[in-house]
Amino acid sequence: MTLLVCWLVFPLVLGLLALGSGLLLERLAGLRLAGVLVLPAGLAVVVVVVQLFTWSDATAELATPAVVLLAAVGLALSLPWRHGPIDRWAVAAALGVFAVFAAPVVLSGEATFAGYIKLDDTATWLALTDHVMERGRDLSGLAPSTYEATVKISLSGGYPVGSLLPLGVARPLVGQDLAWVFQPYLAFVAAMLSLALYALVGPLIKAARIGALAAFVASQPALLFGYSLWGGVKELVTAWIVALLAAVALETVRHRSGVRAVVALAVTSAAAVDVLSYPAAVWLAPVLLFTLVARAWPAARSSGWLPIAKQAGAFVLLALLLAAPALAIAATFKRSSGALTASTGEDNLGNLTQPLSAFQLLGVWPAEDFRESPSALAPTYLLIGLVAAAAVIGIVLAYRRRAWGLPLYLAASLTGWIAVASVGSAWAQAKALAIASPAPVLCAMVGALGLLGPGRRVVGALIAATVAGGVLWSNALAYHDVRLAPRERLVELERIAARIAGEGPTMMPVYEPFAARHFLRAADAESASELRRRVVALRSGGSLPKLAAADIDEFDLDAVLTYRTLVVPRSPAASRPPSAYRLRSRGRYYEVWQRPATAQRAIIEHLPLGDDLQAAARPRCRDIRRLGRLAAAGATLATLARPRSIVVQAAHSSYPVSWQVDSGDPRILYPTEPGTLSAALEVPRGGRYTIWLAGSFARGVEVSIDGRRVGAARYELGNEGQYVQVGEVAIAAGRHRLGLEYGAGDLRPGSSGRLEPLGPLLLSPTGPEQKQVRYLAPDRSRALCQETLDWVEVVQR
Repeated sequence: MTLLVCWLVFPLVLGLLALGSGLLLERLAGLRLAGVLVLPAGLAVVVVVVQLFTWSDATAELATPAVVLLAAVGLALSLPWRHGPIDRWAVAAALGVFAVFAAPVVLSGEATFAGYIKLDDTATWLALTDHVMERGRDLSGLAPSTYEATVKISLSGGYPVGSLLPLGVARPLVGQDLAWVFQPYLAFVAAMLSLALYALVGPLIKAARIGALAAFVASQPALLFGYSLWGGVKELVTAWIVALLAAVALETVRHRSGVRAVVALAVTSAAAVDVLSYPAAVWLAPVLLFTLVARAWPAARSSGWLPIAKQAGAFVLLALLLAAPALAIAATFKRSSGALTASTGEDNLGNLTQPLSAFQLLGVWPAEDFRESPSALAPTYLLIGLVAAAAVIGIVLAYRRRAWGLPLYLAASLTGWIAVASVGSAWAQAKALAIASPAPVLCAMVGALGLLGPGRRVVGALIAATVAGGVLWSNALAYHDVRLAPRERLVELERIAARIAGEGPTMMPVYEPFAARHFLRAADAESASELRRRVVALRSGGSLPKLAAADIDEFDLDAVLTYRTLVVPRSPAASRPPSAYRLRSRGRYYEVWQRPATAQRAIIEHLPLGDDLQAAARPRCRDIRRLGRLAAAGATLATLARPRSIVVQAAHSSYPVSWQVDSGDPRILYPTEPGTLSAALEVPRGGRYTIWLAGSFARGVEVSIDGRRVGAARYELGNEGQYVQVGEVAIAAGRHRLGLEYGAGDLRPGSSGRLEPLGPLLLSPTGPEQKQVRYLAPDRSRALCQETLDWVEVVQR
């Protein structure tokens, strides 16, 4: 049901808001847009209206009611429908594009999102959307937390949020968390891009079904599609805005009378500024210059310059008023946007491994990850050359037919890319490449399909099919390598958030940006290894670097006790938090521990035991005697016994020769192809055991004991320190044979063979959870030397 709501109801709701807003825009502008532009133009209205409302905390929560009201007015004023019959081919193109962008998530069967553990920017987008829809850009009163740090760093630096606003305004209307409608939003924007492209090719390709094919292919160039699988919301939204600007400019030129004719272009231009801030100028300049020349040239010879001056003045005034919130912070954003212009250092590449190739502008790049070179280089460059040649034909065809929409769109796209490439970092250049990439593909499809005349039909059809095949081939590979967020794990965090809201501060000892920046924001959560306001010191000194994880026992006791609530991933190697904490809840993936808000018995000393794989170990007797002496002065001892887990040593097992063992940890493997690990298993004590597997795997894994299947898991990507319960089994004491089968790739998304760590694999005794703290007098401390313990504490009586 959630999948249906997110992928059907949400796009329909956002579509109705855009439709009503677009119809209202037509009324206000006094012009009739091409029917296919009503929805894309209406989405621009939504961006502008929500930006105005979310400038202030006082009006932020009125944004959704305001957009609903405006859309309702637009729909009511436009009855009966004035645009004639619906263009079914335009609808087919939009639905086809939506389906392509939806496939990597929908075909997994879960309402989730892409780009997990590949890029954490989506967590930031969710945090920013949460905040601006609730409080606008007001940053006062936020408690210290990772969420607070995230929004304060971005918003105080003038970061533009226009690309996120339609997502935020429609989400309350479907009752789903932002995380589950984020990917449907991207697919919806891609569909809006296809409608704008369809409008641009209309004057060139009279056959609607052919124009729809051109728009369908051009809306999904490999680089833009790849960015969508990273959560690249700004790239996709900007690509739609640039195409819409060119299409609306043509509509404005065709309407030659009255100052109202510039309203649509002013709204679209303001939306571009809302999305991009000051960099929008490089995409706007060619469009506005074309519009001015195209309107002024004939008008100067007939009615004179005064009407044009009035229209230009009206455009400037309206655009400035509508974009005022974004313009007010543009200077701040310019000062803080070092990653856009950094020529060296970490900011230069961002999450890239190297600068992207300029050839990726041409829409074909058959590689699973667009940061890598294709394995089939010769066919790739042949396809790229074909796209370039066909694009030239498309531009020549547009020139001959005086159809200026396509050249204008190409000029705006290339101008933006060239401008960014001349001053921007490699990271910014890659974004500009993605934004510009639909334009050459559209030109190529127009060039190929324009050859479908007498005597050239076969050649044109072959070129068009080859270009389309290259684009779809590229995207099929990206689909195969998509990284989907583990929905069940994040849903558990969503439920935890509802229970502990207002009971912070909260700490997570692992890197999980979607928890700290989004789901647990109401509990003032901090991740110990990313943006944080408190230094969560380690016992060994220093703090965790980004992406790292640590056991609770590895942190300084005072640093841990700063937090009232701890959200700890379940793991056979995880220590129980100090005795001050009580278990609040336990799920499949996480435990929530909480200490009382009021005064409690002070912990004088905490002695951790165990290691990175075993939560418990036998203490040294001299340490126990020392703690006993310390406790004798009016204190008591606290401890708890824990059974030890069985660790499967991957390096001592049998596995395919192509699999790689981690050079730094022989318990971790990197499977490169389907196969089975077979390991001898020595069980010291019979009973029930839970099977735990760390690592990341999108392909399915199955675990068997003595040839009997006992558990399986799939789509379990995770950061460092995260284990997954694969199954549970009753085993007799003695020797057994354990098998771990790594599945083959198939047609499901994310089933590529990309190297990801697999392991360690552990079996822990199930039984009752032995995490109950035991208190004993100091004179009984010697007995602890013979036990396997998690930790020992000296606490006040």
